[in-house]
Order: sequence, then structure tokens, then C-alpha cells
Amino acid sequence: MDGHTVGDVQGGSAEGCAVTEGAADRATATGRLTRRRALALGGALALAPIPAGPADAAPAAGHPTLRHGSAERAGLLTAPLGRLVTDAETFLGPSPKHPWYAGAVLLAGRGGTVALHRPIGMALRYRAYDEKTDTGIELPADQQIPMAEDTVFDLASVSKLFTSILAVQQMERGALALEATVASYLPEFGRAGKQDITIRQLLTHTSGFRAWIPLYNAPTYEEKLQLVFDEAPVHPPGTAYLYSDLNLISLQLVLERITGRALDILLHDEITGPLGLRRTRYNPPASWRPKIAATEDARKPWSGLDRGLVWGQVHDENAFSLGGVAGHAGVFSNAWDLAVLGRTLLNGGSYGRARILKRASVELMFTDFNTAFPGDEHGLGFELYQHWYMGAMATPRTAGHTGFTGTSLVLDPTTDSFLVVLGNSVHPVRSWRSGSAPRVATANDLARAVPVRPARGRTAWFSGMASATTATLALPALDTSPGGARLRCALWWDTEPGSDVLALEAATDGGAWQPVPFTTTRRGEEPQRHPAGSVTGFSGRVWRSLIADLPADRGLTLRWRYATDRLYVGRGAYVDGLRVEAADGVLFDEARPADAARIVATGWTPSAD
Repeated sequence: MDGHTVGDVQGGSAEGCAVTEGAADRATATGRLTRRRALALGGALALAPIPAGPADAAPAAGHPTLRHGSAERAGLLTAPLGRLVTDAETFLGPSPKHPWYAGAVLLAGRGGTVALHRPIGMALRYRAYDEKTDTGIELPADQQIPMAEDTVFDLASVSKLFTSILAVQQMERGALALEATVASYLPEFGRAGKQDITIRQLLTHTSGFRAWIPLYNAPTYEEKLQLVFDEAPVHPPGTAYLYSDLNLISLQLVLERITGRALDILLHDEITGPLGLRRTRYNPPASWRPKIAATEDARKPWSGLDRGLVWGQVHDENAFSLGGVAGHAGVFSNAWDLAVLGRTLLNGGSYGRARILKRASVELMFTDFNTAFPGDEHGLGFELYQHWYMGAMATPRTAGHTGFTGTSLVLDPTTDSFLVVLGNSVHPVRSWRSGSAPRVATANDLARAVPVRPARGRTAWFSGMASATTATLALPALDTSPGGARLRCALWWDTEPGSDVLALEAATDGGAWQPVPFTTTRRGEEPQRHPAGSVTGFSGRVWRSLIADLPADRGLTLRWRYATDRLYVGRGAYVDGLRVEAADGVLFDEARPADAARIVATGWTPSAD
């Protein structure tokens, strides 16, 4: 697998250093979404324009809104949902040396039900960081502030989603075209080889911009913008994926130019106002400070600016220097508001009676435009299919984003589930954490909490979701020597593409295991042939019927082998209804208790999900 490049990493600028974070890897996904919506007339969305102005109202019937409820009401399994909290709490301790975060707020649900909303740890724990001893200087216990359900967080790069939504709204209204050049709206942008960069390339991080530049070193706002305008791409536009804060800063300037409104005003008028997100805004007032999670003791050399403990102001240095309002960072919000935004998108752009996007626009935002860059799937503003933080929730349509301060949002349209993990992982210093282990762990737990019903009967064989593991499910030796024997069963798989594989193998006369080619089918779809005798990636989270012609042998042994690597896993694999038929009868049938008792499972367990 390839090392991944993301913006949520440690570096000189909180949001901008797009370098490999730790040893984390990116899946080399093979399943790619194709664009379902044509682009027309200079790249504008193929959508009827709507009148300019605030978001329009949805039909009177409304769309699902959120309320707290039980796991059962959400259609989730109670045990793995409980493990989500337990697993998240382990990262309050050494992970491996220092806590990954001082605290967090966890929110998970499905449909219109928030089945879990739990604060853990502390919103404010340290007053400073001691670089000589690499320790945090704790506040007295009576001055520390515990996390609460409504604690507000600096979202860091999750802010990019709001800017992206605002851009797509302007596309709906005909004021912005996806394939138009940025310079056609912002002529001063077109210098230094940037004249051909398009709006789409800003939204998908394929503009060629480097990861970031220290805008905070320029003394005036105008001079900071001049640095952006004078910046030359490091790659020709459209030839490479490189995550860059400069993309969304540039998009902010376009939006402000075409609307005549500042970004914070646009955010209120077009998103937070219509959706009733009362705890989501740029530059929160001083009165909010006791309810805001603290971030970093920001001092050089690890920070670009000497600011001391950052608490209630944006952590990102560039966003701070831009007055706290920036396209790439600066939005503050809490878990509930972020869940409402997620529910709005899963609803197709509506929440209750409010509509902020058309359904086709949301589908486009969740469509992979980066098919030329496997592993860097990206919709309009949203990252797609990223196991490195989405864990087993990752599917080709799973959308989300992370933020350097320890925040993340994951939306899975396939199961209608959503996960918000808001942590203050740079409190007291950014160097204490790397990677996305808490995000992966909690996403794995929520994915496991979504049931997979057996194809037939009450149970199906389940591979489990452990990493660095091989699980096998073997049938007893069968006499297929007359020829014409076939295996039939139902199969369900969701694995990290390319890295975790489910294989059907056979051994004759006690010899070496060899792959058995098979075909899978689902009603209404063309059969899929698997000549290598294996599957990897995503089956659509649906059961598929399998048929395989078996070798002729007096003592043929069949097995399923599921192997995972050491990093990330998918939801796993299920096998149900194993049956081997021959011309003269049935050789094996899992439905017969005597036959089922002869199955030898190592790592596989019967599951009634």
C-alpha cells in the first residue's frame, strides 16, 4: 500500500503541512465511482438555476431530523456501540506515549436517531507545555473543565466542508461553474502559471498548489492575498493530487467576490441560519470560552506564532492571521450541530423544512472526481473511501473530512449512518499525537454495530474484523471424483481494497492449496467472474450468490481464507448456506446439522447479525 498524504498532520502550520503522518497508509482502492451527473455549458452543474438568496425551503412534509434514541431504535447493535466509548477512552491514556487527546465528544447514529452522544475527558486540562521535559503543565483540578455534550470545538480543516457547500450552492444558482477557471472570477489569481486552474481542481485538491505557505508572516491582509496570487503551482493543474489549504482559501476569495458577502456572513445566511446551527460560526464570542475545548500552547518552533494557550480563538496560524475567517479553517461547532449538517447531507440536502442543497448536488459532492488518482478519491470538498480515518465505515460512497485539532465527520450513505468524533488532540501540544487511531477505532465499532442479516436462516459465518489476522473456514474432505461438482453459497464482503482478501481455495489429496475460480451474481445485475478465486474491496454491502465448479478428486478439501494486513480493515466477510452438489446428489449441505458440525473454523464465528 502507498503512504497517504493528508492535511491533518503535524507540521509548521497546523492545517497546511500535507506530509505523511506517522506510518499510516492509504488503501489502493480499485472500485471507483463514475460521474452520474453530466457537466454542461462551461462546467456548470447540469441543474436548473435557483434564485439567488438564502437557502430555499423544503416541501412541507419535511425530511428526517435528529433526536436521541436507543441503539435498537437506530437499527444498531448495542454491544459494539458500547465498545465505541470504551475504545475511545483508551486514547485518554498513553497512545503510545502521550494521550491522543485530552478529551473528546463522541456522537454516532443511524437514520434520524442519535444512539450515542458521550463526552469523555477534559475540555481544558493544561495551562502550558514544557518542551524541556515534554510534559503538560496541568491546571489545578478546580480550574480544569470536563468535556460536555455541547462543548464547542475548533473544527480546523472540517471547515473546508462548509466552504465547499457554499460553492456548490452558487453552482446551483448559476453564479459559479465547476469547470470555469478561477481567474475568470478572480483575474489577479491568474498569474504565476495559475491561469488554467479550475474551480473543480480547487475542490478536489488537484490544482497543483503546494500544501501551504506561511501567510501569517505577511504584515497586512492585502499582502497575504498577494502571496496567494503570486504563488506558482508545483505541479501542472490536474496532473497530481496534493492536499492544500491554498485551494480553499482561493475558493473563499472567489465566493466573496461573486456574492459580495464575507465568508462568515455567507456561512450564517446559507447554512447555519437555515439549519438552526446555533453553535456553529467563525470567531465565537468571549462568552462562549468556558464551553470551548482548548487547543495548543502555541509557541515557536512548533507553532508559526507565539500565542500561548489558544482557547476560544482559531488554532490555525494562517486562519488566525486572516482575522479568524478563512476557507480552509476557522469554523467552530459542536457535535450536535455537525451531526445535523451530516443528517442534512444524508437526507439529500434537506433537514426538516429547510433545504440548503438539491439532492443532485449532494450526489455530486459524494462522487469521485479523482479517478485518475487511485487512493485519493475526492468529491467536491469531501474525501471519499479513506480507511485511514473512516475505518470499516469506508465505502466508495462514504464521505468525510478530518481536522488537525482532532476533529472528524464520517457519513456513510450505504447504511445511513454517521459518526462525529471531536477531540482536542493538540492540547497541550501538536506533537503528542500522530495518526488517526481513535477515529479508526470508533469508526470500526460503528460499522460493526450496523447489522448484517444472514442470507438465509438465523446465522452466517463471520470472519471478524481483526487486523494482521488470517481466518479460515474449511469443509470436510469430499469425493468429487465423478466430476461435475459445484459449490453454492451466499457471500458478503467489505474489505480494505487490495490489502485484505477473501479467497476460495481447494486442496486435492492433501496437496497444496490452489485458488478456485467462482462467479457471483445478484438479481438485476450482470454476473461477476472472479478467475483468481478471490474478492477484495466492496460488494455493495449486499449478499451475492456464488457458484464455483470444483476439481474432481476423491478427497477434495475446500476452504475460505480471509487475510488482513496490519493497518486497516473493512467490515469483514460473511459466508452463508454452503452447499456442494454433484450429478448424483448433494455432497455437503450446511443446513444439515451433521454436515454443519464438520465445518472447521479458525477465526470465523457464526453470527446472527
